[in-house]
Amino acid sequence: MKKYSIVRIGSEYVVQAGESSILKVASRREAAKLVTDAAELLQQEAAPDVDESSSIDCDSPEVP
Repeated sequence: MKKYSIVRIGSEYVVQAGESSILKVASRREAAKLVTDAAELLQQEAAPDVDESSSIDCDSPEVP
């Protein structure tokens, strides 16, 4: 995962990933929350997937 930083530029806060500016927000708190949320989503994405060979069968009859 890239290293994120929050930099104040004028009256706004810019979230940076490495050397790239990726997001501009009005408050530092909002920027920190968005970085935390993004990190959690990336961790979930990196988690092992469910085995696709398993399936769930339903024994209900078809409706005509």
